Amino acid sequence: MMQPQKFPSEVIKRLSWYVYRLVDPRNGETFYVGKGKGDRIFQHAKGAMSASGDEDAGGLKYKRINQIRAAGLEVAHVIHRHGIDTENVAYQIEAALIDAYPGLANQVGGHNSGDYGVRHVVEIINEYSAEPFEAKEPLILISIGPSIEEEGRTVYDAVRCCWVIKLERARKYNLVLAHQNGIVIGAFRPSKWMHWSPENFPNRDGVEKRCGFADDPADEDTARLYVRKRVPVRYRAKGAANPVRFIDLPPVAAEKTA
Repeated sequence: MMQPQKFPSEVIKRLSWYVYRLVDPRNGETFYVGKGKGDRIFQHAKGAMSASGDEDAGGLKYKRINQIRAAGLEVAHVIHRHGIDTENVAYQIEAALIDAYPGLANQVGGHNSGDYGVRHVVEIINEYSAEPFEAKEPLILISIGPSIEEEGRTVYDAVRCCWVIKLERARKYNLVLAHQNGIVIGAFRPSKWMHWSPENFPNRDGVEKRCGFADDPADEDTARLYVRKRVPVRYRAKGAANPVRFIDLPPVAAEKTA
């Protein structure tokens, strides 16, 4: 049966915001989760026709769609929830679905998934019962997410490369904190920042516009100030997609002279 390419106008009026899944009919596997209004759910199949194949531009999703077409089939479009009143609520439902389907072709994680995404109850208890750290100096805060879970990877391996960051700015900071699910798990003092290359970061995939650093863990006194402590709420912007945050100390008010 031919799949529809758009919704009738009377259906669009009833849908409002919705959350959807793209499903591979060859194995029933969900490979993409999204949210939208109107005919948004159908736009991915149209985009695959002119996709360049660049993975950073959604190439994994488009590759899957074209493979389905090559098999003489069509992507199955599933509306998971509709009639959602606001975009923010749609974001939250989308994020929960993204967490529920590992291995998706989505370029980024779900909205707020870094702060409120799936995790073990012990991790949640540890996060909310941990003491928040107090920044003693300007620093770079990097969320390493699930990348630390790759076999054989250390915290240093996960945090040192590769980030969309300006070298000139990064070099002004002497401390990098790695955190996962809101808990700091590593502190490092970079000796140098550099652009990604196979020579600078062997065995790490990357692109030239991304950067990383090299150095050893910070000294024990610094580690005690931050490691195993919680990232303060004020440093965790809700909905932020960028895993890198620059933390600056507030200016010290000048003392009044008599």
